[in-house]
Amino acid sequence: MSIRITRRSVLAGAVATAAVPILALRAKADAGPKIHHVRIKSFKFEPAHITVSIGDIIRWTNEDVAPHTATAIEAGWDTKQLLKGESAEIIVTDAVETSYYCTFHPHMKGRFEIVS
Repeated sequence: MSIRITRRSVLAGAVATAAVPILALRAKADAGPKIHHVRIKSFKFEPAHITVSIGDIIRWTNEDVAPHTATAIEAGWDTKQLLKGESAEIIVTDAVETSYYCTFHPHMKGRFEIVS
């Protein structure tokens, strides 16, 4: 069996190969912001460290009996008190503070890293 290679098939392959990265970027842009879920459980933020991008949403949900907060160390943002089953979220911006703790339980700490 022989395969016939023509200029048309080579050109079509080159165009298809070039389109893949563009389509992947478009699909990511069309998907909108990613939502990152952080559970508050057993007096810990789970996960305690996450990686996010500008425009993403971080949502904290309290699964403990005790009330908790997620509060920026320098008080730049605060979820306010979250009772069991309640959630709150922030949108990641380039100026958002990335280290946080629970005001009721200062030993509870978390952090997120912003990547491009």
